[in-house]
Amino acid sequence: MNKGNVLVIGNSGVGKSTLINSVLGEERAETSWGPVGTTRELKLYEVDGVPFRLIDTVGFEPSFIKELQAINAVKKWSRESAKTDHEDTVINVIWFCVDGAAAKLFPKTISNLSRATGIWKSVPVVVVITKSYSVPDRDRNIEMINNAFASQKALSKNLIKILPVVASTFTLNDTAFAPPEGISELIDITNEIMPEGVKCGVKDIAKFKLMRKRALSQTLVGAATVAGVVVGAVPIPFSDAVLLGSTEVAMFNALAKIYEINKDEESKQLINSIIEAGTVSMAAKTALGSLKAIPVINVATSALNAIVAGVIIALLGEASMYAFEQIYLGEKSVADIDWARKIIELKFTSQFAEKIELVLSRIADNSDKHAIAKIIADVFNGNSRKVD
Repeated sequence: MNKGNVLVIGNSGVGKSTLINSVLGEERAETSWGPVGTTRELKLYEVDGVPFRLIDTVGFEPSFIKELQAINAVKKWSRESAKTDHEDTVINVIWFCVDGAAAKLFPKTISNLSRATGIWKSVPVVVVITKSYSVPDRDRNIEMINNAFASQKALSKNLIKILPVVASTFTLNDTAFAPPEGISELIDITNEIMPEGVKCGVKDIAKFKLMRKRALSQTLVGAATVAGVVVGAVPIPFSDAVLLGSTEVAMFNALAKIYEINKDEESKQLINSIIEAGTVSMAAKTALGSLKAIPVINVATSALNAIVAGVIIALLGEASMYAFEQIYLGEKSVADIDWARKIIELKFTSQFAEKIELVLSRIADNSDKHAIAKIIADVFNGNSRKVD
């Protein structure tokens, strides 16, 4: 048995595909597995570096007939898989995916999921509360799910964990977003359940989680850059770049959460120092002053402000990702404020003017704020294609 198997099940629209992408990454491979003829009802994904494959089942539809069809499809596939009596077709853990925004449906959803997976009587269950954007609702949602399981005694003994998750950065509005959350813990829990000889060692799983943290952080910085462009799209003087503070604070707090940095006083001091270094420090003012040396800026003031704002956010995002990763890896600590500040200042003094020029060279006269954000993302990702 080279990999374990995770059955991922939930209602249509619950976010199973997003969750799978978040756990395995966008480059996951679809694979063949199980009895011939049964895979029409599901998709199987795996990647190197993680000891389990994810089996994505057909989503349950709201109508009674479609709901019954989905339950029966999973039942049929499970029966045929179990008949093979081969260790590679054994289900090691089941993820029950429930929508955090649809708490009233929890009892019915848990009942349907248990009916569909009844053949796997002793398989551990992890309930994943997807779209868990509302932090105040999480405790209440966990309580409701516990109650739903308590009403089904045969199933309740299999419940291992209830985990609220935000699978990808969710934009709440133009200047606010919910960061990815719970993914590392889900990977850890699932790896721990895997049989001996299959589960990854501490170093291997840590390496994989670090890769996922980087990917999730890059997505978050992208969302924050869009927010920075929106804020900067109004005509503010460059000297007032500190007005971007709310967007930056949201980004730093979200990145700190991804890299498991606690919100203690030292962490707050570190974040405040990074913000200051990127907005009102001498390095930031010098970088902003360097705009005067850029020849011929033929864009509207609002567009130029949007570009400046977006580049500031992207630079801060890159630098703080590096700083937080070093802290996460134990190479630095949250007390190393001067070191983190120098990282930010170096980014601004060495790259700010260059990035601004690159963005300006690709911008069109009619570029709106979303086009500007896309151009900035391309510049920071090393995409040399000129955007019309």
